[in-house]
Amino acid sequence: MSFGPIVCQQCKEPLQLDASLIDLTPSAYDAIVANLPQPSTARIASEYKKFPQSPESPGTSWQRLNSTNGASITKTPGSSLHPPGKHTQRGSPLPNESFVLLQDSIIRNIPSQLPSSTQPKKKTTQAQSAPPTHTPAPQPEQEEVEPLNPSPLSHHLRLTARLFNLLSSRTDIDHPLCAECTQTLLSALQRQLDEAKKERDGYLAFEKEVRKERDRESQGLSKEEAEKRIEKLKLEEQMAIEQLKEAEREREQLEEELRLLELDEKTLEAEEAEFWRTHNEQLLIAEQQAAQLASLRAAYATDAATLEKLERTNVYNDAFCIGHDGVFGTINGLRLGRVPGVQVEWAEINAAWGQMLLLLYTVARKLDYAFEHHRLVPMGSFSRIEKTTGDKATYELYGSGDLHLGRLFHNRRFDLAMVAFLDCLKQLMDYIRSQDGGVDFPHSISKDKIGDVSIKLQFNQEESWTRALRHVLLALKICLKWATNGVNG
Repeated sequence: MSFGPIVCQQCKEPLQLDASLIDLTPSAYDAIVANLPQPSTARIASEYKKFPQSPESPGTSWQRLNSTNGASITKTPGSSLHPPGKHTQRGSPLPNESFVLLQDSIIRNIPSQLPSSTQPKKKTTQAQSAPPTHTPAPQPEQEEVEPLNPSPLSHHLRLTARLFNLLSSRTDIDHPLCAECTQTLLSALQRQLDEAKKERDGYLAFEKEVRKERDRESQGLSKEEAEKRIEKLKLEEQMAIEQLKEAEREREQLEEELRLLELDEKTLEAEEAEFWRTHNEQLLIAEQQAAQLASLRAAYATDAATLEKLERTNVYNDAFCIGHDGVFGTINGLRLGRVPGVQVEWAEINAAWGQMLLLLYTVARKLDYAFEHHRLVPMGSFSRIEKTTGDKATYELYGSGDLHLGRLFHNRRFDLAMVAFLDCLKQLMDYIRSQDGGVDFPHSISKDKIGDVSIKLQFNQEESWTRALRHVLLALKICLKWATNGVNG
């Protein structure tokens, strides 16, 4: 008979037997078996329910699957399957008892020998390998004569296997186990032991309380005391009922208050939402107004700067720029007068006179002043002055260099126009003096003279005529300055 290596039933790691197991004596083995716990009746019944025996087919092989390791136990003809743990008086298994050795899913039934004086020394054993599931028919029983002197190793392995089988059948754990699995098992058992101790302590305390309660009840009460206690309990019950009713009323009242508070809360939430909506609208309006105000302030600042600039600007000075060019007085760059050596064209002189007449007309209009006896008609180089009284003659305010008789008559009308211009200028100067006594004109006007020179061209020197024209331009500039700055300022 051959035995394979023994492995741990949990991790399936190969095990090396301890020397104490190999050298185990039969007496020590019997002592160990005697001290093993007996299996419970329920477990034995559950095991037997799994193996129904059929006397009509004694030679049929049947198997069961072990719930722990998945190994199968095979029953062979002539052998009986006893409940685990059923032993003789000395603790050895009954004859022909089968036990399981787990080795690579191969089940080996190792027969046990029970020494007896009635049995012959030549013992028979039943040992066969687990048949495969496809075995068509049972094998007949064979007897095998065991040698008189079996090998010590085979004998010790057989005892060790039987010991492990007994341990597995008497407990809920399959044996053998390695050191690590044994340590894990011991830890789990220690935890179970601690929990069992705690549960036991709880039961003991409960039992103690129950006993105390029974002791108190065993003393008993008299009829009067029992009636008093009943009355007292009834009063307490009545008070508890009243308190319960009062609590119910308070609960209903609180529920009503809660309902009212919830309604108030919803109303307040609606008001708050309306408030925030209005607030946001007001913020938007305020932002728009602030933006408009900023825009208006910027426009106002721009307009104020423009107005200040315009106030500092005299458009009349730009429209009528009066100056001088050597001995000539100028208006807008046009020279007035003629001197020997510098013969100014009459077209330039006529254009300058047109600017002078327009300036006098503009200042009188600005001051809302109407001239007496004359009306100014500014027409550029062909301007004229009309009399409004008498013969209502018209005088052309432009001259010519032609010397024919008709041109001489025209130059005479040109002189009358210049004298009429001086008369209108004198009226304006008198009006300004009447309005502002501080205005000083350096040259006075008397008939055809301004200052000490005549404005007429005929029978007059060109230098005197040119100087008279300068005096006229100076008087016009003073009138323009007073009309634009004195009155408006």
